[in-house]
Amino acid sequence: MLSQQTIEIVKSTAPVLAEHGQHITKRFYEMLFTNHPELLNIFNHMNQREGRQSAALANAVYAAAVNIDRLETIIPVVKQIGHKHRALNVKPEHYPIVGNYLLLAIKDVLGEAATDDIIAAWGEAYGVIANAFISVEEDMYTEAKQQAGGWEGFRRFIVDRKVKESDVITSFYLQAEDGGAIAAFEPGQYLTVRVQPAGHPNTHLRHYSLSDASGKDMYRISVKREAGIITNDSSAAQGTGTEVGDSGMPTHGVVSCYLHDAVQVGDVLEASAPAGEFTLQQGIDTPVVLLSGGVGATPLVSMLHTLVSQEPARQVHYVHAARNGSAHAFREEVGNVAALQRQVQSFVCYDHPESDDNCDHQGFIDATWLQAVIPSDVWSSADVYFCGPVPFMRAMYRVLKQLGVSTDRIHYEFFGPASAIEEV
Repeated sequence: MLSQQTIEIVKSTAPVLAEHGQHITKRFYEMLFTNHPELLNIFNHMNQREGRQSAALANAVYAAAVNIDRLETIIPVVKQIGHKHRALNVKPEHYPIVGNYLLLAIKDVLGEAATDDIIAAWGEAYGVIANAFISVEEDMYTEAKQQAGGWEGFRRFIVDRKVKESDVITSFYLQAEDGGAIAAFEPGQYLTVRVQPAGHPNTHLRHYSLSDASGKDMYRISVKREAGIITNDSSAAQGTGTEVGDSGMPTHGVVSCYLHDAVQVGDVLEASAPAGEFTLQQGIDTPVVLLSGGVGATPLVSMLHTLVSQEPARQVHYVHAARNGSAHAFREEVGNVAALQRQVQSFVCYDHPESDDNCDHQGFIDATWLQAVIPSDVWSSADVYFCGPVPFMRAMYRVLKQLGVSTDRIHYEFFGPASAIEEV
């Protein structure tokens, strides 16, 4: 238990974190990787360059600070982060290292304002927060290992098939090299792949959504080739074309390009057991609306297949946004499901259609069009799931609020570190 004095110091310094948090966490990562370069084998280097990782950490630290006397309120966030930590193989021994450099970064950025009492209080508080993470993640490691077909750490999978889904997205069908059973997963979860491309000193880990229903003898992940320059121009307002970030910094798509260009059928990839909190709520009879932008279709296609196979009585409306037909993955697959299942309706939106493209709406998804194609009684009761690049996510959240969808029926997940869903 934390002393009242420690609680008061941490809460009173929380506003300082709100002001300097990203500077502190950026400095933290610089110091951490300088002194422990082996941890570069775990962290996503692209997220470091873009600043998304430091922003996400700053937000998490701030949330812990303002809730230090009632940490139970942030357990959902702890679990969400815990899924990613377990998938990346973050272990208890990493937490003291992180704590040490986080305190050093606070001292380094705040200077004399970071008194010994403040550093001591934050050190004590970090220990309590770290223990909460370690406890949650311990249960996750146990479950991943002991479930039917489960495993610990990383397991080797053979690429059984490689299927081009669009100009930029390719699916990889992965079968366990040892021939054993594979773990079931919830629709919406992801597989974490570990690779080390030639010429790279570190391993690279990426989370890729599982894009088919569970219960088969292999996994399917569908990967967008991320390469080129990240932009924030107006044409990317819903993020359906090339990758869009918040910084305008270049990204080289190390892992996705390696998978697309170098990995072939018969090659081996390493993966940790399925993980993730963005999952379909099952066992209820509410309608479902699925909204995806670009490669954000991957978890939602898994949800679609699961719904039609396990809960065929539920009404489903699937709306997908892409730049054009060439960039549209799973069009035929989703279209076939809708053609065969009366309870499923599918709609397509292209913001830059080509001359021979067929789509239901040209431009961006907006409230007016959604109201026209999906009945009002659906919006009053449906659970809505959406996924895609950050601008798309923010746009969809605004649209859903305009349609009066209550927050408890809105479900989403960012690819990579969490971002603010509402722009400030």
